[in-house]
Amino acid sequence: MTKIIAEIGWNHMGDLKLAKKMMLSAKKNGADLVKTQIFDPKTLKPGPWDHDGRRKIYDKAMLDSNKYKKLIEFAKKQKINFFSSIMNISGAKMVLKYQNNLIKIPSTENTNYALLKFCNKKFKKIIVSTGTATFKEIKKIGKIINKKKLVILHCTSSYPCLATDVNLPKIKLLKKYFKKVGFSDHSFGIEASVLGLSYNLEYVEKHFTINRKLPGRDNKFAILPSDLKNLKRFINFSKEANKFRGMNFLKSEKEVRSIYRGRWSI
Repeated sequence: MTKIIAEIGWNHMGDLKLAKKMMLSAKKNGADLVKTQIFDPKTLKPGPWDHDGRRKIYDKAMLDSNKYKKLIEFAKKQKINFFSSIMNISGAKMVLKYQNNLIKIPSTENTNYALLKFCNKKFKKIIVSTGTATFKEIKKIGKIINKKKLVILHCTSSYPCLATDVNLPKIKLLKKYFKKVGFSDHSFGIEASVLGLSYNLEYVEKHFTINRKLPGRDNKFAILPSDLKNLKRFINFSKEANKFRGMNFLKSEKEVRSIYRGRWSI
């Protein structure tokens, strides 16, 4: 059955109390996994973020090793499946201090081949998003990372992603090359994720928040607890509806077949 990744990212803005609230809400409303992002602004190259205030936001939202450790401990106590995206090898090394079961490489780093090779050696399971990549680059990911431990997420890296750019049929082609494929959905709402369920996805990843008025770009298009609950309901429905029940009439039809069938005379 498709599992939901609730991406709290840096919506917590470095506030551990808020991060914990988001983690608990995600679990309560149906998330199978909760994910955050690990980055160090000191390793961020110069760019437009130096002129629009984003670097200061990154500084505030950063989870250092101490904060990350506290969230790991909280997740274990609350029985929350918690993991992270990393941006570089130094971030991966920090995560390795606490776990090596699962890691996510985001779209912006899917051609960081040194990072892919490092994670392939160190982590048991690796999720990679395909946003911004050519198909040739996507196939190269499968040559670097052992396909037995690799999960590829179809992704369009626009925030929010418009319906015209969701491109769900691409998932069908990805499944010809990769055994495990999921969907990182940056569109507003849950409609695209629900439609994607027909492709038998490994994961659906959605940005998650408990309040869209919180600061940060991602909070603006993230789903709320009620949306997450509905997405879980659709996944559970899809699981049952897509089970093959045979070619003959079902037990639930027995009464209609025996009483109502042929009840009108010629």
